[in-house]
Amino acid sequence: MSLSDPKIAGAFGAVLRATRRARGLTQEALANACEFDRTYPSLLERGLRTPTLATLLRLAAVLQVEPGQLVTDTLAHLSAPAARDREPHERR
Repeated sequence: MSLSDPKIAGAFGAVLRATRRARGLTQEALANACEFDRTYPSLLERGLRTPTLATLLRLAAVLQVEPGQLVTDTLAHLSAPAARDREPHERR
């Protein structure tokens, strides 16, 4: 997997969205707290931008999570089978 792989940006975006929502923040509130342009969290969450290390550290601080946890969660998201690849649940 290359570092420019769009799957990485998408996985990070999904993790960012879930973490932000778990903290009860809107994208705009996150942007304001991080001093980003108001559209930047949306670009990150949709996998259209890849964060720099400085951005990752700012996001982690505002979200009150360890930066390494965002990375670990992104790697877990990448290795999880896609919903379409999972076996359907048996009906009871």
